[in-house]
Amino acid sequence: MLYSPFPQMKHQGKPPEENLTELIEFVLLDFADVPHLQWLLFGIFLVIYIVIVMSNGIIFLITKLDPALQTPMYFFLSNFSFLEICYVSVTLPRMLMNLWTQRRTISLVACATQMCCALVLGVTECLLLTVMAYDRYVAICNPLHYPLVMNHKFCIQLVAGSWVSGIPVQIGQTSQIFSLPFCGSNLIDHFFCDIPPILKLACGDTFVNEMMVYIVVVLIVTAPFLLILISYGKIISTILKLPSATGQAKAFSTCSSHLMVVVLFFGSAIITYLRPKSSHSAGIDKVLSLFYTILTPMFNPLIYSLRNKEVIKALRRLLCK
Repeated sequence: MLYSPFPQMKHQGKPPEENLTELIEFVLLDFADVPHLQWLLFGIFLVIYIVIVMSNGIIFLITKLDPALQTPMYFFLSNFSFLEICYVSVTLPRMLMNLWTQRRTISLVACATQMCCALVLGVTECLLLTVMAYDRYVAICNPLHYPLVMNHKFCIQLVAGSWVSGIPVQIGQTSQIFSLPFCGSNLIDHFFCDIPPILKLACGDTFVNEMMVYIVVVLIVTAPFLLILISYGKIISTILKLPSATGQAKAFSTCSSHLMVVVLFFGSAIITYLRPKSSHSAGIDKVLSLFYTILTPMFNPLIYSLRNKEVIKALRRLLCK
């Protein structure tokens, strides 16, 4: 049985009008519980942010400029690297500002905007990883049809679909959540405006909101992940049928990097939302969210560059210019 990570559902109805005070801003507690580590955390996260932007930016640059990397796989990789820069920029700059100024307030509109952007980009990452798995499936399982199937027009359509598919769903979901009345505490025990801590602050009946969020999360995480598993099941089956060990090793190397990123991203997401209720706490939520939203974008360029000879060669050519 799946465990829903969202706050305990409230069915007590809307509080009396005289006791309802509408909130106009929240306070992101992030790591306020360790005041002696604020400057250390600021330095660590600043370095991480710079590394993520620079490393993903380099991959984006070389996949656009190097003639040897003008293939569908690297077209998807360039979009993925750009996505990681956008994704981490939704949460880390605000966290850095909070750590620097110690002023953790965020307006209702800014909080809703941050949540919506994070959700939309999260959907994009799920779909783009699925597209990259499909690309490897066609390349390995149907190599003769690969140039025909993965033509430039179709690749653009796949990428465009990945970027825009989550926009209407997540705008609607964010609007639904922030149409709820908020009263009482305005303290968000997280480092960004995520759905579970925001719903925890809502007054009145949040049953419909929690069920809608749970359904969307399960579909967005589970459906792409299952498609990726099916793709890699067929890929592994095809690789094992290759006559030579050299051919098997080469085929494995072309998709192992993508599989590592998939495991990091979906693994952290699955642990976040489907872990046992006994281990659910604000501290664990923050640690897992750090892994999910920050460490994965940092690992992405390391995995793709260190395990990809073509990317390393392209980087050397760029540096030698």
